[in-house]
Amino acid sequence: MTASTSTDRLARRAALVSFVGSMLEYYDFFIYGTAAALIFPKVFFTNLDPATGTILALMSFGVGYIARPVGAVILGHFGDRIGRKTVLVFTLILMGGSTLAIGLLPDARMIGGAAPILLTLLRLLQGLSAAGEQSGSNSLTLEHSNSGRRAFFTSWTLTGTQAGAILATLVFIPIAALPEDQLLSWGWRVPFLLSFVVLVVAYLVRRTMPETPAFAEIKTSNAVARFPLVTLLREFWPDVLRVIVCALIATVSTVTAVFALGYATTKFGVPRSTMLWAGVLGNATALVTQPMWAILADRIGRKPVFIGGVLGCAVMIFPYFMAITTGDSTKIMLAAMILSGIIYAAPNAIWPSFYAEMFDTRVRYSGTAIGTQLGFLAAGFTPVISQSVLGDGPTGWMPVAIFIAIACVISAAAAATARETHTVGIEDLGKKTPELINHDRKTASAIG
Repeated sequence: MTASTSTDRLARRAALVSFVGSMLEYYDFFIYGTAAALIFPKVFFTNLDPATGTILALMSFGVGYIARPVGAVILGHFGDRIGRKTVLVFTLILMGGSTLAIGLLPDARMIGGAAPILLTLLRLLQGLSAAGEQSGSNSLTLEHSNSGRRAFFTSWTLTGTQAGAILATLVFIPIAALPEDQLLSWGWRVPFLLSFVVLVVAYLVRRTMPETPAFAEIKTSNAVARFPLVTLLREFWPDVLRVIVCALIATVSTVTAVFALGYATTKFGVPRSTMLWAGVLGNATALVTQPMWAILADRIGRKPVFIGGVLGCAVMIFPYFMAITTGDSTKIMLAAMILSGIIYAAPNAIWPSFYAEMFDTRVRYSGTAIGTQLGFLAAGFTPVISQSVLGDGPTGWMPVAIFIAIACVISAAAAATARETHTVGIEDLGKKTPELINHDRKTASAIG
C-alpha cells in the first residue's frame, strides 16, 4: 500500500467517524432546541404568561452557548495537549449522559422551581460537550487528509451535524403529533431517552480511530504547547478574532431551527409538522450540497464559497420569513430548502477547513474551538433576541430578518480579511512570516 493510498484511507475513515460522531452528538443537542420551542414553556416554565414562558425556555436554550466558550478553553487545552481522539470520546459521554438526564428530569408539577434550574444546569453540560465536538472532529479529519481534499473531508463533520438535525426532527415529528396531554406528560421524554442508544453507538464508532499524524509528530518532537491558550493568544489572536466574527453566520441556523419553529406555529397557525418537515427538507438537501460546495472550495478556494454563501443568506432570510407569513406549506418548505439546504450549506460546509487552516497543529483544536464558540454565543441567543425584537402583525418579522442580515454582512467582511489556504500544505498552515504578521495586525485592527 502506497503512502498516498494509506492517507486517503485514513482520511475517509476519519471523515466517517466525524460524520457519525457529529450526527449522533448533535442529535442530542438539537432535540433540546425543538423541545425549547414547543414543549418546555408548558412543562418547566409554568405559572407564567405564554410569552414570558417562551422567552425563558429559549433563554435556557441559549444558556448552552454560554457554557461553550468555557468548554472550548478546557477541551481545547486537552485536545492540543493529549490528543484529539481522547477528548472526542469524552465529549460523547458528556453529551449522552446529560441528555439522558434531561429525559428523566421531573417537571415543574413534581418538583416546582427546582425543575427549570436543573434543566438549565443539564443544558450547560450539553454546551460544554458541544464546544469540543466540532472543533475536535475538524482537527482530526483535517490532519488525516491530503492537501488537495481537506475541505471535502472536513465538510463531513458539519454534514454529520445536519444529519443529527434530521434525526432529531424525524424523532420529534410523531411525538409532536401525540395528543397534548400525552405529549406534555411523557411523549417529549422519548427523544431524550433515546440518547442512550446515541451514546453507545457513537462510542463504539469513535474509540477505534487512531491519533492524527500531525499531532503525533509534534508530540514525538516535544513541540506540544505546554499552555496552548497562551500560545494561541500570543501568536494567533488576529485569527481567533477573525473566526469569532465569521462565526456570526451561525445565527441563520438557530433562527430557522428554533425561533421560526415557534413563531410560525403560534403567530400564523402553521402546523408543527409543516415546520418540522421543512427543517428535514432543508437539512436533507444540505447532505447533498455541502460535499459539493466543499469540492468547489478545494478547487477555487475557501473564501469565495464562504463569502458567497454568507451574503446569499443575508438576502434569502427575507423571502424565508415572507413564506412563513403565507402559511402555505409548499412555499415554506421551498424557502427552507433554498435557505438552509443550498445557500447556508456553503459556509456551513467550508468553515471546518476555513477556520482550522488559520492555525498550526499546536493550537488548532483550541483556536477553532474558542473562536467558533465565542462567535456562536450570538447564535445561541438569536432565538431570544428575535423574540424580543419581534413586532406585531404580518410584518413583525422584519426586525428579526434585518438583525440576521446584518450579522451575515459582518461575517462576510471578516472572512474577506483572511488568507486563502486551499493550496497550502498542512505543515505550513499557521506559519507566521513577517509579511503575514503585518497583514494580521492590519486586518485585526480593521475587524476590531
